[in-house]
Amino acid sequence: MLPEIGLFTDLLQQEGVHAALEYLNRRTPHRYTGLFRFNGEMLRNEALFDRYQPSVRQGLDVPMAVTYCALVGRQEAPVTILDAALDPLAQGVETPVISYCGVLIRDEQGRAYGTLCHYDMQRCQERTTDLPLLDAAAQLLYRHLHPSREVSPA
Repeated sequence: MLPEIGLFTDLLQQEGVHAALEYLNRRTPHRYTGLFRFNGEMLRNEALFDRYQPSVRQGLDVPMAVTYCALVGRQEAPVTILDAALDPLAQGVETPVISYCGVLIRDEQGRAYGTLCHYDMQRCQERTTDLPLLDAAAQLLYRHLHPSREVSPA
């Protein structure tokens, strides 16, 4: 077990989703950390932390086609983009997001539910190295928001 996940779990249980997202955000150079849900052609924002505006708690819903979260869902694997202008994976995605790091959230049946991600409107100077923590946090957040559901192992 990751030592950081204990602190994350405590924050989530005692202070809630926003505090937990802030904890994750402090570990990345990205401005935003968000929890998103796939909903047909739309990507729904369930929670957001903005480093420069900590009072922000939710972002906008956007068409799925203009997101890197859609790539995470299609690949069912983490996606990291440091600079969209230089990364072939970002080609064809029409979004103002320049840097991105996201992991898949699975529902209780193991299906793609959404993503937990860090993102920014400017180039990221360094990779987010906490993918194992982000991945574990994604499933804990899902269980926290859907307490009556059990999550199956990925």
